[in-house]
Amino acid sequence: MEVRHARKAEELVDQESEDLRGTEEEGDAQIPGGGDQQRPGSQEEEKEIAPGRIPLSPPAVAAWRPDYIPAYLSNGLIGLRAGPIPLIEGLAIVNGLAAIDPVEQGEGFARGPYPIGGDIDVDGHQLSRLPRQSELVEQRHDFSCGELSSRFRFRSGETTASVEVLTLCTRSLPSVVLQEVRVRVDRPCRLMVTAKLDPTGIQGRWLARETSTPGADQPVVDGSMLWEVNGALSSCGAAYVTRFDGGEGVERRREEHDALAPLATSYRLDARPGLTYVLQQFSSLVPSQAHHEPHRQATRLVGMAARRGFQKLRDENRRAWEEIWKGRIKLVGAGPRWQALADAAFYYLHASAHASSLFSTSMFGLAFWPNYHYYRGHVMWDIEAFTFPTLLLTAPEAAYALLEYRAQRLRAAERNAALHGYRGLQFPWASGPRHGEEVIRLSAPHLVFEQHVSLSVARAFAHYVHATGDDDYLREKAWPALEGVANWLVSRAVKSERGYEIKEVIGIAEQTDPVDNNAYVNMAASMVLREAAGFARRLNRPDAQRWDAIAECLYLPVDAARGFIRNHDRYSPEEQGPAAATPEALAGIFPIGYAVDPKLERATIDFYLGRAGDYVGRPMLSALLGVYAARVGDRTASLRWFERGYADFVEDPFSETNEFSLKRFPDKPRVGPFMANLGGFLMSCLYGLTGLVLSAAEPAEWCTRPVVLPEGWGAIEVDRVFVRGRPAHLLARHGENRASLTID
Repeated sequence: MEVRHARKAEELVDQESEDLRGTEEEGDAQIPGGGDQQRPGSQEEEKEIAPGRIPLSPPAVAAWRPDYIPAYLSNGLIGLRAGPIPLIEGLAIVNGLAAIDPVEQGEGFARGPYPIGGDIDVDGHQLSRLPRQSELVEQRHDFSCGELSSRFRFRSGETTASVEVLTLCTRSLPSVVLQEVRVRVDRPCRLMVTAKLDPTGIQGRWLARETSTPGADQPVVDGSMLWEVNGALSSCGAAYVTRFDGGEGVERRREEHDALAPLATSYRLDARPGLTYVLQQFSSLVPSQAHHEPHRQATRLVGMAARRGFQKLRDENRRAWEEIWKGRIKLVGAGPRWQALADAAFYYLHASAHASSLFSTSMFGLAFWPNYHYYRGHVMWDIEAFTFPTLLLTAPEAAYALLEYRAQRLRAAERNAALHGYRGLQFPWASGPRHGEEVIRLSAPHLVFEQHVSLSVARAFAHYVHATGDDDYLREKAWPALEGVANWLVSRAVKSERGYEIKEVIGIAEQTDPVDNNAYVNMAASMVLREAAGFARRLNRPDAQRWDAIAECLYLPVDAARGFIRNHDRYSPEEQGPAAATPEALAGIFPIGYAVDPKLERATIDFYLGRAGDYVGRPMLSALLGVYAARVGDRTASLRWFERGYADFVEDPFSETNEFSLKRFPDKPRVGPFMANLGGFLMSCLYGLTGLVLSAAEPAEWCTRPVVLPEGWGAIEVDRVFVRGRPAHLLARHGENRASLTID
């Protein structure tokens, strides 16, 4: 065990941390609204009420309840759950790290070592061993900059240590997380503050544990490790560096000889009241999918982080979030509650994706907690269908990364199609992080018929080209995907006397038995074929005419008696149950954009909204219900459906969007943030209510419908979206014939 004296700090900080308390100027950024958030009045008055400039964050948590799940922090490469006492409770997920799931025995995500672990020891009493002697004072999640601030007290006899912890996942160096621990005591005592890099409690084994640096006289980092996950599918490299400000007489200790002990660095001193002792921790996590020697690369990266310094990285992270928030979706006149819901959704969406997220993201981003399976981190249709669209306009570099995951795994989709007897590309329903192969659980064999993910992927590639105008991307990335999915559809469709049919599929409702001509599948297939045909003409490629012909003739099941689009061939209006109430046909209208006769559209909306009471509260399409009511001009119903279809899903204490509405389904687990629901709400605001439809046309033509907003909402405004490589301003005022998209 190494023991040495820490160098004397140049200046000992002896005041409380204003950053952890929050400044007076930012007091209005909490819910409910502060100084610049006015109370909604009449409808006319509300149109003039604009949200404040600072994104709204959840109220500080002063009392922790057993049913809460810890705060979720992420930068798109590393995801953390940090408990109310982050030093002793939390976990980490690393983008791309894959293991054998212990239940399903198939590929899924893996936990990495906890990079922000630690401990406090006062006169020989350890926080980790005596957690009941700690008391949460406050935990605050600042959505404006992605920082978590935790304050707690730890009592040892007559001595109380007041502790403030600042935690963040840096966006400028996304393989690194930062944590600062500040300790004050109310009487003289022997104090020890510890930082840990801890694999305790996760499945796997040590491959390497190093506290020295090869070729260097002095260690470059405090320690590094190589951890092999369960099933040996991959490994995680980790390294950390600490800095301590504590004056003279500080002893620094590292555990060097126990090959199985967590990596830990402790600082021990005689503490005095009136002074603040500060421990800064830099930690890096790197999966083997990103580097063949991940522990050595983690050492390099965390060494870089330490050289750049805590405050510089923190400032860079804040500036990165300032840029992200320029795409904030402002709900003018809706009031602070709705704006807070939109801000929380926007925050969690962007926290879960990054330009470096080369292994995409999952249905819960990089969030996990042991109370639920979190769909094992698989990449599914939810990402392209619900997560991608908002990112495309507000953070196109992150959207690019999500598609790059698919672009680099086209061979897996080609092999998957071949195994099913088709040509082209059939993307797997649940894609593994390593190779993009099918990894859906074996216990649900009917899910192999759920193949519409390919349509969401192809549509995302097409929309990326529309939004960016990038012809090189079209030729090199989008065209192979679109051509492959179009060829798959040609081999999948069956010609009949009714036109072309797609048989034996499972749609969004996830019926237990396959159906023929699922409305959503056929509508989406038609739109994908049209997109592919348009790009084929643009690139002077063959097949455009054939694809257009099939798209035109894809059969759409319409109820002859009542004049609405049926969910599938054998669908009956008398059918009951959740699957029957799922508005699959409406999803073909929005977000897919399949155009139908206005009378047919109205009848279809009326029919499915009439039975949506049996569906609302379930994941995915609930968040879109308010758009359908707005399309038929019912502002009151639109607000009500957004309330039941989205607001009811959002849970305390950190405004995470649950998979199910716990108001409707109180026995479902508390899990979040569920990307399909929050992405669906953002997509509803950004596209559905504004009438924004991406296409090959000039952006001025993208706003396609009269603007009808939920009751009380005056306008939807986004100061910056990216259109054809340039910033643009989006404004949709209720009652106007079209929204405006103004390119700077």
